[in-house]
Amino acid sequence: MGGGGGGGDGDPEFQIAPMIDVLLVLLIFFMSITSAQVSKVEKMPLPVAPHALKRDMMRNEAIVNVRWDVKTEKPTYVLDGVQYKELKVLGEQLKKVKSANDRTPVSNGPNPKYRVVIRADKETHALVINRVMDLAGQAGVEDVTFSVYNKEGD
Repeated sequence: MGGGGGGGDGDPEFQIAPMIDVLLVLLIFFMSITSAQVSKVEKMPLPVAPHALKRDMMRNEAIVNVRWDVKTEKPTYVLDGVQYKELKVLGEQLKKVKSANDRTPVSNGPNPKYRVVIRADKETHALVINRVMDLAGQAGVEDVTFSVYNKEGD
């Protein structure tokens, strides 16, 4: 009888097709995560800080983009692709995002706390950035970071 049960004789064969399938699934997974992170970040001229450190990528964070409109001399705020004109509404949304992330574990890495990253263009006044920091504190976020370039021309 020629059953396909495989006897005990011979070495097992290495199957490469399942390994390629798993590799492709992982590749698609990581590409989708990366493009989701990139879509959170909009292009704007950030300030330069020559001694800036790279951010810890193993943490949950909210990215708040602050764009200064030179004509109206007013800021606009963007959180998760949604534009906010009022700080009060942005603060309420930050509280919601923070409380949603408190229910899920952030990371097992060295910095387990949730953070807010402020990305403000070069023209934004310090007072506006200070207000966003204050909002993050009112939302219960203890870690606030700034996004900058570490060299000119990035």
